[in-house]
Parts: sequence; structure tokens; C-alpha cells
Amino acid sequence: MKLVVVSAGLSVPSSTRLLADRLAAAVDRRTPVDTEVIELRDLAVEIAHNLTNGFPGKALAAAQDAVAGADGLIVVTPVFSASYSGLFKSFFDVLDKDALAGKPVLIAATGGTARHSLVLDHALRPLFSYLRAVIVPTGVYAASEDWGAEGLPDRIERAAQELAALMPKAERREEAPVVPFAEQLAALRVDRADRAAAR
Repeated sequence: MKLVVVSAGLSVPSSTRLLADRLAAAVDRRTPVDTEVIELRDLAVEIAHNLTNGFPGKALAAAQDAVAGADGLIVVTPVFSASYSGLFKSFFDVLDKDALAGKPVLIAATGGTARHSLVLDHALRPLFSYLRAVIVPTGVYAASEDWGAEGLPDRIERAAQELAALMPKAERREEAPVVPFAEQLAALRVDRADRAAAR
């Protein structure tokens, strides 16, 4: 099965991409998937050209095909001005109108404060309902203070379980042990330190 992850994070490293990776890993623990990640920042110029001339570039066309052919989709955006980012919306504006019809989609967002958590229900859910996607009941929002705190890992696991259940039936994996979130963050910090030292 193919799982496609659309991340609209702009920075490197990005908390939006981090959340996307955590969600994808949680899905993969439940059902075997081939995961493809689409980083929208790498497609920004082609998205703008597509909006103005109606023709996608090679990389954007490949991303559009990947989304249309996915068995399940994870979409994650940073919150800008109390809604999804313009880049995120523009990507879905240039998709074929039927690309997401009937497709299971897990919605997620990141932001600097918990006050923006309603973006899931007031912006993302209406957008994907309009696109006729099947949206999993649990959306995942991660504010800055959520990283390393209780609650976020449980929401990730619950949303991943719901997405896996909606994807076409395949051989399900036995429940894999979940790595404690504190250990995941410690490993990420070590990886970032190693990258910085290598520069």
C-alpha cells in the first residue's frame, strides 16, 4: 500500500515535517506501507507557475500523481494567520478536482500556541470535505509546548490507527512496541548535533 505525506513546513529542520514523520511511522507500525513524502517548499515555484499558466512542472506533476495514486494521505501544515499556509492551499488548488474523492486523509497542523488548535476543524476539515476526502476522526495539532509533553503521542497513535483502518485492507502488523516519545526526541537531538558537527 502507498502512503503519501504532504508537508508544508518551510524551515529545516521543521516541526511540521517532524510531526509528519511521527504520524507516518505510527501508521507503518500498524500496516505495511510504502511512504513517499512531498515537501511543498521544494515545489513552491512550480506551484506558482501552475497557478498562473495552468501547466505543472515535472516535479509538481509527479507529486500530483503520487497524491492521486495514494491509498492514504497524511497532510500537515504550519498555522499562518490562524489558518493553513498559502503554499499548502495552493498545492491542493492545483490538484485534479477528483484526486481526493473517497481517499482517506489524516489532517494535522503545527503552531506556536495551543490557541490555534481549532484550525483543524475550522480550516482543514472543511477543505478536505469539499475535496470529498474521507477524513479520519482524530486530527493532530502540535503546539510548541506539546513536544515532549503528555498527550501528543496518544493523539498520534489514535489518528494513525484510524487512518490505517480506513486504508485498503492489507496484512496488518502485530502491534509494535511504541518507542517512548522522550527517547524519540533524545534521538532527534543527537542526530541534529551530529549534523551540526559535520558542517
